[in-house]
Amino acid sequence: MYYGGYGIGYGFFDPTYLLVLVGIVICAIASWNVKATFSRYKQVRSRLGMTGAQAAEQVLHNAGIFDVRVQHVSGNLTDHYDPRSKTVNLSDSVYGSTSVAAIGVAAHECGHAIQHAKHYAPLDFRTWLVPVANFGSAISWPMILIGLFLGYGSSYTAGNSIAGTLIMIGIWAFAASVLFQIVTLPVEFNASHRALIMLRDGHMLDDGELVHTRKVLVAAALTYVAGALSAILQLLRIILITQGRDRD
Repeated sequence: MYYGGYGIGYGFFDPTYLLVLVGIVICAIASWNVKATFSRYKQVRSRLGMTGAQAAEQVLHNAGIFDVRVQHVSGNLTDHYDPRSKTVNLSDSVYGSTSVAAIGVAAHECGHAIQHAKHYAPLDFRTWLVPVANFGSAISWPMILIGLFLGYGSSYTAGNSIAGTLIMIGIWAFAASVLFQIVTLPVEFNASHRALIMLRDGHMLDDGELVHTRKVLVAAALTYVAGALSAILQLLRIILITQGRDRD
């Protein structure tokens, strides 16, 4: 199978795989960085000695939120806020830890709870996008591959028209999942910003501790940036492949 000027075919190197490789490398570096940064600052105990769970409770109460529960979940850095059950879920490395890293992560998840309570627009939009993105991610490649198969060797026929339609559906479906990744960025950065303000104004961390906590939260945010860049590169690869097929 040969795709136009890209020389993509059986027995030939597909240069668009470089886009996938770049995405994998970016995500791997970001993942390593957040783990290394968290590991470094989980050794730094906060001066007040409060745990991640205690910090989360205080952040929520200081924000006037009393209908969100803080609970423990298993795993490492599996922390998340669940808007359906209104729970801040803290992992093994955060819930009972007194480190500045754990307190920062706990406060970040509370930042999502505050966003939820205040109807922060990007969070509401991301929540609405979840089923759309999941569906798009599931059907995108099947649609594209079926379209390429039906259109291979076709001229301008009804079959070719159907193939083109299926490919476009696949591209737009994948684009929905990419959009989800992009919308996630302001949600995550804003949650970290809220967390740092609450920790500072609530006098839970001093200025020196906040510097360490900020590094942890920035490292975590960069994983979402890496995920968005990887998704964009994958979308670009899909477009290059399908455009190459169209020029045959």
